[in-house]
Amino acid sequence: MLYMDYAATAPMYPEVIDTMTEVMRMHYGNPSSLHRLGLESEQLVNRSRGAIAAALRCRPEEIRFTSGGTESNNAALRGAAYKYRHRGSHLITSAVEHPSVHETMLQLEKEGFRVTFLPVSRTGHVELDVLREALTEDTILVSLMLVNNEVGSVQPVREVGELLRDRPKTLFHVDAVQALGKVPVVPSELGADLLSGAAHKLGGPKGAGLLYVRAGLELEPLLHGGGQEFGWRSGTENVPAIVGMAKAIRIAVERQPAFLERTSLLREGLAGVIAEYPALQASGSRVVLDGSTGGQAMAPHILHFVYPGMKSEVLVHAFEQQGICVSARSACSSSAEKPSRVLLAMGYSDREARSGIRVSFSAEHDPVETTAVFGRALGEVMTRLSPQAVRSGGRGRRR
Repeated sequence: MLYMDYAATAPMYPEVIDTMTEVMRMHYGNPSSLHRLGLESEQLVNRSRGAIAAALRCRPEEIRFTSGGTESNNAALRGAAYKYRHRGSHLITSAVEHPSVHETMLQLEKEGFRVTFLPVSRTGHVELDVLREALTEDTILVSLMLVNNEVGSVQPVREVGELLRDRPKTLFHVDAVQALGKVPVVPSELGADLLSGAAHKLGGPKGAGLLYVRAGLELEPLLHGGGQEFGWRSGTENVPAIVGMAKAIRIAVERQPAFLERTSLLREGLAGVIAEYPALQASGSRVVLDGSTGGQAMAPHILHFVYPGMKSEVLVHAFEQQGICVSARSACSSSAEKPSRVLLAMGYSDREARSGIRVSFSAEHDPVETTAVFGRALGEVMTRLSPQAVRSGGRGRRR
C-alpha cells in the first residue's frame, strides 16, 4: 500500500518510538512529585521544552504543551479572546481555516464576539488589502493558518505579521500545524504572538501538541487545577509524548532541506501527470488542480484536485483498490457528506466541491517512482470511473 495521506498523519520516526518506549519503561514518575523519579520526569519535560524552543528559535518558557493541534487552536483563540475582551470584541480569520479554528470562531460569535471570515481568492489565498480593510480599532485577534491543510495554499503570514506589527492591541495567531517541520517556522520572523503545532503531522505521537505564547502575553486558562504549564494548563504532563514530540520536531527540522527538495520534485511530477492525463478528454470530464502554480504559494507536500461529478469518497476507495491511500479534504471532516467548505470558499461549485481529493507525501517517497505508480493508478481510476464506464457498468477503456 502506497501511503499518500501524510497531511492527515505521518508514520512515527523509528527513533521516536524507541525513545518513547524507553521513557515509558524507565521514567514513569509524575513531574510534579518531589522524589527522584519525579525530578527525572520534570527534567525530561524541561529538556524537551528547550529542544522545541531551539527548533523554533524562541525561549523555552514560550512553549506550552497541549494534547494536539485542536487544543492548541482552541486555547489560543478562546484564551486570547477572553483575556483581552476589555480591548475589544472583534476577531478576524479566513473562510478556509481548519475546523478547530472555524468552529471555535463560530462558538465565540455565539458568545458575543464579532467575527469576520475573510474571503479568499480562487487559489485559496487571503489578500492583504481585504484584511487591511477588515481591521478596526475593536480588532483584538487575527488568526490564519500558514499552510492550508486541505489544498496546500501558503498564506501570506509573514506579510500579515508586518501589517499587524504597529497594532499592539491586535494579537496574531498562526495555525502552523500543517507547516511545522515542512516549511521554515520561526514565530518571531512571522510576527506571531501565538502559534500552534502538532506532533503527529511530522513523525511524532498523536495526542501531543504545542502552543507558542510570546513572552509577556497572558491567556485565559481553559483548564484549572494543579497549575502545570506555568499555571495555564493544569493536568499531569504526558512525559513520553512530550519527549517524543521534541525528538520528532528536531529530526524534522534537521531534515527540512531534503524534505523541501524531494517533495517539491514529487509535487511537480504529480501535478504534471494529473494535468496531462489524456484519457480524461474522452471521458467528458476533466481533473482540475487546485491552488496556484507558483512554487512559493503552495506547500511542497500537498496536492489537491477535483474531478467534477464524482464523489470524493468514491475516488478515495477507487484509489485504495489500486493500492494508494489518499484522502477527501481534512481528516477531521472527511467523513462528512457535505461539499467542502474550503472549496466553496475558493469559488468552486457545489458539484466540484464534493469531488476533491488530497494527495500528501513526504521525503520518503521517491519522486520518479512515486509519480509513475500514481500515474498508473490514476489511469485505472479515471478510466473505470469515467461517465462512459459508469453507464456501461464499469467496463471502461483501459490504457
